[in-house]
Order: sequence, then C-alpha cells, then structure tokens
Amino acid sequence: MKLKTEDLKTERQWRSSTGLTAAQFSKLLTHFELSYTQIYGKTILERTADCPNQPTLSHCQDLLFFTLFSLKSGLTYDLLGFVTGMAGSNAKRNQRLGLEILQHTLATLKLLPKRGFDSVADFETYFQNHKKLLLDATEQRTQRPVEKQLQQDNYSGKKKPIPLKL
Repeated sequence: MKLKTEDLKTERQWRSSTGLTAAQFSKLLTHFELSYTQIYGKTILERTADCPNQPTLSHCQDLLFFTLFSLKSGLTYDLLGFVTGMAGSNAKRNQRLGLEILQHTLATLKLLPKRGFDSVADFETYFQNHKKLLLDATEQRTQRPVEKQLQQDNYSGKKKPIPLKL
C-alpha cells in the first residue's frame, strides 16, 4: 500500500487521516487483530500466506489504517484505489472486509450505538440512562391537499415544496 502509518509523524496527521490519535489507533488495533482472528480463525498473516498473489494489505495495521482512512476521506473506490496503490474493485473489497472486522470490534467493546428498539417502553428505558439522542431526518414532499382548509394548514407562504410537519 502506498500509504503507511509510518508516514504519519504528528498527532494532527493521525487525526486528519484516521480520526484517531496514534495511541487510540494502537489500542484499537489490538482489539481489531483479536476480532480478525475470531472471525476467520487465523491471523491475517496466515490467511495471506495462502494467496497466490502478493496481497496489498497483509497486516492488520494496514487494513485498519486503510479502513479508517477510507471512511475519513470519503473518496470513490477508484480514487481510493489510486491513492493507496490498488484497483478500485480491491479497494471496495478491502473496505468491506475492514468494516466487517471494525464493526465486530466495536460491538465486542460495546461501543456501537443502539439503532433499533422493539417497543416504546424499550426506548424509554434505554434513554433513562443516556442523555444524548441523535436523529437523522429528512423532509418529505407531500401532495397538495384538495380541501381548502387543509391547504391553508399546510401552506407556508413560499413557492417551494412544503415539508411534512410531524
């Protein structure tokens, strides 16, 4: 891989390329390697030894760095592959592999956010202990009502789509 963690000299470079400091990266790397072994039953070196071609990412450190860099940079797969010295299709496969292991790692460490609830009671119970709630919402276009009173209730006074008010 063209990009190496050895090239990162300052904490600012670490944070700008991975979102973590060097110390946080090394702590996460330990758990990342354990997750890789749990998922595949072998270390990454043992798995890559079986490959007929020379793999681009042959160490967990490289895979974790590549995964975090791809998430932080937001590049297309072709451009990500160009920057890191691999084909775009390999960049996509490597990112998928890294994300799978990273998700397993964060789930093992209980650092993943809760994304779904079975009932309102579960929701309320969960947020008794948690103070912050993040919502990702988008406005929805609505059909203009035929009835005059409903039109007035939804009219914003502007000539643009009216968002649904919940």
